[in-house]
Amino acid sequence: MATHTNVRQPMYKNIARPFLLLALCFLSATAYGHGVDGETQSFLMGNKGIAFGPFLYIGAKHMITGYDHLLFLVGVIFFLYRTREILLYVSFFTLGHSLTLLFGVMADINVNAYLIDAIIALSIVYKGFDNLGGFERFFGKQPNTKIAVLIFGLFHGFGLATKLQEFKFDKEGLFVNLLGFNLGVEVGQFLALGAVLLILGVWRRYDSYTRFANLTNILLMAAGFMLLGFQLTGYFTT
Repeated sequence: MATHTNVRQPMYKNIARPFLLLALCFLSATAYGHGVDGETQSFLMGNKGIAFGPFLYIGAKHMITGYDHLLFLVGVIFFLYRTREILLYVSFFTLGHSLTLLFGVMADINVNAYLIDAIIALSIVYKGFDNLGGFERFFGKQPNTKIAVLIFGLFHGFGLATKLQEFKFDKEGLFVNLLGFNLGVEVGQFLALGAVLLILGVWRRYDSYTRFANLTNILLMAAGFMLLGFQLTGYFTT
């Protein structure tokens, strides 16, 4: 699916260090800020009955600020150039997280949030590794990327479901409210992807896109590993 370009070693080392430091600072700050703000918590815990509009807004805001979901999607579309391919892969992801979001909350399936978020972090590592051609290089076999995106989409949906379930909100009008939240997630995803595609579209006009493709995906893997460490630390210390 991808064409991989080798980068000269000296340049690679010099550029990697500041990028890795930047990524570390960014993730250290955002790892503690990711979640649901106090105003949204108060609304979810105090809401009674159908509130389609507010749930739509909350879903959109959560996706736009959900850097773990967005990092995975950046990896998914990084080497996709055709609109049809982008829509196909995003549709697989959307189908996966929509199913488990609705099913997880409606069936009241409780999953440890730290473990689910750890799997979501692994999905980021997987996609960066896949973009680097790691599976073919080390294992001699390329996984079905569409099925992988669908499967990880299922886990991303459970991640959304567990965050909603934490607030024990009113069950009246639950299905309608969940539809609103899920639609909001899709709106947020559409807006975020639009911004990402715009940036990538501009960057692809320059030679630096292919020169730094490997570095970008290594940084993506590094971000995933840092998020994984954060989630596992939370799991073992709480």
